[in-house]
Amino acid sequence: MKKLLLINGHEPYPFSEGKLNAALLDKARAFAEARDYEVQQTSVSEGYDVDVEVGKHQWADLILLQFPINWMTVPWSLKKYMDEVYTAGMDGRLCNGDGRTRKDPTIQYGQGGTLQGRQYMLSVTFNAPEASFNDAEQYLFQGHSVDDLLLPVHMNFRFFGMEALESFACYDVMKNPNVDSDFKRFEEHLSNQL
Repeated sequence: MKKLLLINGHEPYPFSEGKLNAALLDKARAFAEARDYEVQQTSVSEGYDVDVEVGKHQWADLILLQFPINWMTVPWSLKKYMDEVYTAGMDGRLCNGDGRTRKDPTIQYGQGGTLQGRQYMLSVTFNAPEASFNDAEQYLFQGHSVDDLLLPVHMNFRFFGMEALESFACYDVMKNPNVDSDFKRFEEHLSNQL
């Protein structure tokens, strides 16, 4: 039986309660449970125990990280979670430091991960429209992709030796939402990835 950890990284704001991110995780949970996955879930804004979270990462075969993009990165509470949980896991539970040693500092940086054979998926929500990405004529992202923007998050999981599944994104969720289409695309995405 596969084991799935769902992490809700939404931080509530007056203009964004987090309903879409929560609904996407509900859909992921229902999808996984219908396929006999064991599922655990964490909602970062509700608080957490660092050692329990490290244990959940060790337990999971697959981690789905769901969050809105805030100022071109993860919300502050999710960054705090990552700082606390991932730093605690550097004791060998998630990685053995950066993989190098004083005896052999020539080992490539970042190869100390202990979660090889496990996967993760990033699922994000944007105020930005889809047309903002992958087009060099666009002012802000200048031709960069969603995964280019998410590179630091991907690198965190690679640091643990994990492999990426294809990322998912909902676009233009504040000014021009298309939630029904997003839900349908998400279910198709899960069918293709999990």
